[in-house]
Amino acid sequence: MSLVLDSAAQDLLFREARTANSFSDEPVTEEQVQAIYDLVKFGPTAFNATPLRITLVRSPEARERLVRHMADGNKAKTASAPLVAILSADNEFHEELPHLLPHFPQAKDAFFSERPVREQAALVNASLQAAYFIVGIRAAGLAAGPMTGLDFAGLQKEFLDDDHTPLMVVNIGKPGEDAWFPRSPRLTSEQVITTV
Repeated sequence: MSLVLDSAAQDLLFREARTANSFSDEPVTEEQVQAIYDLVKFGPTAFNATPLRITLVRSPEARERLVRHMADGNKAKTASAPLVAILSADNEFHEELPHLLPHFPQAKDAFFSERPVREQAALVNASLQAAYFIVGIRAAGLAAGPMTGLDFAGLQKEFLDDDHTPLMVVNIGKPGEDAWFPRSPRLTSEQVITTV
């Protein structure tokens, strides 16, 4: 085997992991969320920008407001998941760069003084971090149900501001009964990898 990670960990994070569509009633604790973040915060981003922002939806009132913005097929599972996270990209991430990139604090103004440049960088790097977050949920022994079937404009207006672009909603918890759809096919390495 060419991978250093043991087979059980590979299964937990990738081969056996799937998007969950139902969850048990077991709560997701603040300690679990903290442990997930404390692991995935080390995933690389350009300029160490780390623009991902996570809004945890815990209160019943906030959950009702969120469910209204989900596509019909996602409403019931979002309403019943133990925890739901709204993942967004902070378009003003550059304000943190003097702290996050202490060896090159000038990057804040040298590269990110224009809003369109920041929005593009925030989208790319927060999307990377969203993937790390999903793998981190799996590393905690939980299941993730990431969804983009929603009213993004409505979600932004309801929960965020103009400086935060919503990326997805992720249901989090222990999988419930019939949580998985059958495994969908994947492309082979021959279909994906080109050598030049």
